[in-house]
Amino acid sequence: MRGTTGWQAQGPGAMERTELSRRDLRGDDVAVRVDFCGVCHTDLHAVRSHSADSHDGGVLVPGHEFTGVVTEVGPDVRRFRAGDPVAVGNIVDSCGECDMCAAGQENFCRAFPTLTYNGTDRHDGSTTLGGFSREYVLREKFTYPLPSGLDPAAAAPLMCAGITVWEPLRALGVGPGTRVAVAGLGGLGHLAVKLAVAMGAEVSVVSRSAGREAEAVKLGARDLVVSTDEKSAAASRDRFDVVIDTVPVAHDLGPYLKLVAMDGTLSQVGYLGSITVETMDLLVGRKKLSSGGSGGVPATAAMLEFCAEHGITADIELLPSSRVVEALDRLERGDVRHRFVLDLSDLD
Repeated sequence: MRGTTGWQAQGPGAMERTELSRRDLRGDDVAVRVDFCGVCHTDLHAVRSHSADSHDGGVLVPGHEFTGVVTEVGPDVRRFRAGDPVAVGNIVDSCGECDMCAAGQENFCRAFPTLTYNGTDRHDGSTTLGGFSREYVLREKFTYPLPSGLDPAAAAPLMCAGITVWEPLRALGVGPGTRVAVAGLGGLGHLAVKLAVAMGAEVSVVSRSAGREAEAVKLGARDLVVSTDEKSAAASRDRFDVVIDTVPVAHDLGPYLKLVAMDGTLSQVGYLGSITVETMDLLVGRKKLSSGGSGGVPATAAMLEFCAEHGITADIELLPSSRVVEALDRLERGDVRHRFVLDLSDLD
């Protein structure tokens, strides 16, 4: 086993710096020195719900969107060598045999993909420990070259927030002539705006606050629809071909469906809990409700190349990893524009 250092959850509110173990490299493994790791709402939810009697005796090391540098490779690795800059997302393995994996949709693996943390290793059954650590070991297939020109700290959130909105935008055919609205302007939302604009779409932002207009326009949006203002919402009824809903908490989808044009789609990617939908909100206009989660290997690689071509990275606040509890607390309050990223170099 290999030793490293990371941040382990200690109950619902505390994180402790601790020594961790990584597996010895298998034939197709890559060892990565983690330099920068984004802080996702998934991390927040995992830590807040954590207890000592949870999965695998309570060991939880969050973090599933990170960039770093290859330090060592297994004997069967062909695409990487020590010193290569890389990026890693929230999936580190899949069965590789089902129809979804064959289609390059490892994120929908029939046997369920192995997640970067709190997943189950397919070889030894151990629980995966995430990127809030100085080293990570994973299969070459799920390691991505980080294109030159992308700032490694600001690129880290592309590996979760970015790919989460990229796949539905691509699947729904967003491009020139498409009218897109993005609901929510957080970690996912601001990247959805940037990506949709770069795809050539006409983009608007939907927000509860009129005060977000300047921010939305700066990101490339054409205008702001204020969902709490009846006049503003009514003026945009049936206006958008695609609405990407990135709001991360439980909410009513009705107001967003009303913004969708005939035969358009509301893609709900922010909140992962149960929802209730009024059928009439779908019926009038033949509107569709869809979703998505993470991305397969081909889509993730394509997203990184697209972001490099168009200069797209996340807007971040970079913190030393020793301030991880502060990052989680502020994320819970919504006090971030638009993604926290941890600098793991202070774990040396």
